[in-house]
Amino acid sequence: MTDVLTPVEVRGRLTAGAPLAPLVWFKAGGPADELFEPADVADLQDFLRTTRSDVAVWPLGLGSNLIVRDGGVRGVTVRLGKAFAGITVEGNTLTAGAGAPGISVASYARDNAIARLEFLRGIPGTVGGAVRMNAGAYGREVADVLVSADIVLRSGERVTKLVDHLVYTYRHSELPPGAIVVGATFAGVPGSPAVIGAEMDRIAAKREASQPLRSRTGGSTFKNPQGHKAWALVDAAGCRGLRRGDAQVSEKHCNFLLNLGSATSAEIEALGEEVRTRVLAHSGVQLEWEIQRVGDPA
Repeated sequence: MTDVLTPVEVRGRLTAGAPLAPLVWFKAGGPADELFEPADVADLQDFLRTTRSDVAVWPLGLGSNLIVRDGGVRGVTVRLGKAFAGITVEGNTLTAGAGAPGISVASYARDNAIARLEFLRGIPGTVGGAVRMNAGAYGREVADVLVSADIVLRSGERVTKLVDHLVYTYRHSELPPGAIVVGATFAGVPGSPAVIGAEMDRIAAKREASQPLRSRTGGSTFKNPQGHKAWALVDAAGCRGLRRGDAQVSEKHCNFLLNLGSATSAEIEALGEEVRTRVLAHSGVQLEWEIQRVGDPA
């Protein structure tokens, strides 16, 4: 186990050897050396400030776009709970804690007649993860609506970065290593709650019809290459339904990988690599992982 060696007594919860599989959508993977669930931002700052700088720190959201490898995650995994899930509104601007799910932000915006945030209904993760990876769906992404992000650096310093400072590209930001998003401010426009709600319902129905939402999955596995749809490349390469152990390419949407019951993270990741190999051989396109993969092999 990693010796955190923090001289302060945390007000949140610090657990050694905490299982991570129950916290991720695939329900697979090894434990965290240490799992820290801070009581609030100040608790997180104190912890980072007093923890040895050589101890790796990594934030975990809802675990929806993630493979935790079977050997577990070294260092400290930080999970932001309800204390980081608050949402407030001022005019057409909405500020949310990093632990707030995308669907909660979209619903709060609807209830306050703020449009342009409906797409967050289709993001199966938290604000922190969405800001970090420039999450997007249904023609819009975080970079289109973000004003600024509130961030705690690895040193424990709290800073605010404007959207331009995050240097967003497709499903990527330039957040500093070890930095943890603790909140974000989004800008919308005035809208009708009924119209906003109808668009959210459309997004929810489309997701339900096209994606295996009730399965153990990690969401979209590969980024869409320029000029292509990842799912179409996977399908054309004959990978729909492809299996490795209990890991399977979804037959409903073949840019989703599934854990049919007892798949290991190694099997899930290996299946993804086999898909990449087959797509490259068939179409000449090199798929890039969208799912984050962390930790060590067994």
